[in-house]
Amino acid sequence: MFWLIVALLIILDQAVKFFVMASMELGHSVPVLPGIFHITYIQNPGAAFGILAEQRWIFIIAGVLIIGAGVFFFKRLEKESAWIYYGSSLLLGGAASNLIDRIWLGKVIDFFDFRVWPVFNTADIAICVGVGAILYAMLMDEWKEAHQA
Repeated sequence: MFWLIVALLIILDQAVKFFVMASMELGHSVPVLPGIFHITYIQNPGAAFGILAEQRWIFIIAGVLIIGAGVFFFKRLEKESAWIYYGSSLLLGGAASNLIDRIWLGKVIDFFDFRVWPVFNTADIAICVGVGAILYAMLMDEWKEAHQA
């Protein structure tokens, strides 16, 4: 199930990015809920919020390391809680999809625009949800250990 989630996430994210690139001009924005939510085609050369813009190799190396860790620790992940297992699959799938953009385009394609937050993509959502799930599991383990003592 882990690798299926990773693959489906990559396919979904890349398909949406392809559709956005094929149907919109760079910088163009289409209001879905005017003033609240738009589909805006941008290319982000950095990380979240454009941090470390134009540092492509840092992100490529980080993406490769995340994927390598997922492959290396996969057997161990099967024994972890569902929060860590599925959170790791989301993190890995999101990182891999953004890595594809960085390798082929040198930038990440972003399109979800809520106007009060920097524009982001499906892979970014998966990364954030995955990290959140992993942190939740870790905090719950700590809480359980503290209350069992």
